[in-house]
Amino acid sequence: MEVDVTGPLPGAAAALHKACDVAEDGGPGTVLTLWLSAGAAGGADWPGDTGIHDVNRWERAVRRLEGTRAATVAVAAGATGGPALDLLLAADHRIADRTLRLSLPGHGGLLWPGMSAHRLAHQLGAARARRLVLTDAAIPAGHALDLALVDEVVDDTRAAVDAAVARLSGVPGSELALRRRLLAEAVTTGYEEALGSHLAACDRELRRIRGTSEARA
Repeated sequence: MEVDVTGPLPGAAAALHKACDVAEDGGPGTVLTLWLSAGAAGGADWPGDTGIHDVNRWERAVRRLEGTRAATVAVAAGATGGPALDLLLAADHRIADRTLRLSLPGHGGLLWPGMSAHRLAHQLGAARARRLVLTDAAIPAGHALDLALVDEVVDDTRAAVDAAVARLSGVPGSELALRRRLLAEAVTTGYEEALGSHLAACDRELRRIRGTSEARA
């Protein structure tokens, strides 16, 4: 889906919720692909003239995307800004065209202090995230890959999306959600505390594999 999140914040949040509705209605094997292109520019003024309630609605929409039962792929190309960082960081797999110039959301050379800042620190580590707080120049594709803002840089985004969809469509949504949660908790949870959750997940996976093998027999 090409989700229009370039307008006022309430409309952007509504468009993202609609995308999640469609993806979750698609059933097992559905992969939601978000295309972020030059139309999503506007990082210099994101989120524009709005209020805190609209910001909260947007953050809830991104959080829903992050936890949706469908696998998610984000594709960024050209001069991309505004909400692109939020959507990239929330996606399971992130693809960049070599033309990407990613502008981080913010004002006056300061990163917008929304939950993208939290995700940056969580996913990249505090040291890498700190370097981006004062970034006001657009980030090219290669540098975005080095920073782990994207997972691959390609010449043919359609082919890359087809490959990602083929791989992710076979992943059960509930199992993907479980692994997302384990990864998210790993940063703040000690080994002994996390062990029980991981053993339970391993037991669940063993039973799932066993059930798949028996079904094929």
